[in-house]
Amino acid sequence: MTQPTTFVPRSPARWPAAVPTALGAGLTHRGRVRSANEDAILTDPSGRLWAVADGMGGHEGGALASDLVIDTLAAIRDEDDPAEALDAALTEANARVRAAAAERGAGMMGATVVAVLIDQGIAHVAWAGDSRAYLLRGTRLRMLTHDHTVVQDLVDRGQLAAEAREHHPEAHVITRAVGAAPELEIDHAAVPLVPGDRLMLCSDGLPRCVYESVIEALLALAETATVATEILIRRALEEGAPDNVSVIVVDLTGG
Repeated sequence: MTQPTTFVPRSPARWPAAVPTALGAGLTHRGRVRSANEDAILTDPSGRLWAVADGMGGHEGGALASDLVIDTLAAIRDEDDPAEALDAALTEANARVRAAAAERGAGMMGATVVAVLIDQGIAHVAWAGDSRAYLLRGTRLRMLTHDHTVVQDLVDRGQLAAEAREHHPEAHVITRAVGAAPELEIDHAAVPLVPGDRLMLCSDGLPRCVYESVIEALLALAETATVATEILIRRALEEGAPDNVSVIVVDLTGG
C-alpha cells in the first residue's frame, strides 16, 4: 500500500546535532456534553512513548476499545524497532478490539489512535482515524498526521476547502479505526526532532472546537508541557467541548 509522507523542513545548520530529551504531560476530559469519557491516553515518564485513543461504540464499548489500544501500545519494549513495534502493537490491538466486540455481541466497537514513539531524536508517528499529531517548531504549528475521514477525502479531492472541514456536518464520520475491519491500515511518518520542538497529540475533540490558529498561539505561549495541556483543555471547555477531549504535549530539550 502507498503510505503518506510527512515533510518537515530540515533543521538549520546552526542548530545543535544533540539528540533532544523528551518531557511531556497529558490530560483527558469528558467535555461539557458527553456523560462518559471514551478517550484514553498514554504518557511515558521516560519520554519515549505517547498515545491518544478515542473510543467509539457507546460509553462502555468505546471506553473498552480505547483502553485496549493503550494497553497494547504500553507493552512495546524499549529494544523494539520503533516503526515495526507500533505497527505490530496496533495490529494486535485491532484483533483484541474485534474479539472483545464479538464476545460482547457489539455491532460496532473501535477507536481512533495516534501514537508517537521517540527514538534517537526521531518521532515515529503511527495513526488510524482522526486523532492527530502536531509539531510546533518556533511559533509555527504543522499537522503531522492526515485525517482518515469522509470530509478529509472531500478536501483531498478538491471538493471542500480545508478550512471548512472542522465544522462540516459529517466531520465526525471516519474511514479508518482500530477494530473497524479485520485488517487495519496504519499510516506512518518519521519526523526528525531538534531541541526546542514541541509535539502535541490530541483527540478530535480539541480541533473540532478550537481553531488551529488558536492552538498554535496557546502552544507557543505556554511555558511548560503541563501548562500547555491545562490551557488547551480549558479553552476547549470554554468553547463548549461537545465531545471528549484529550491532549498530550511533549517538549524536546537539549540532549
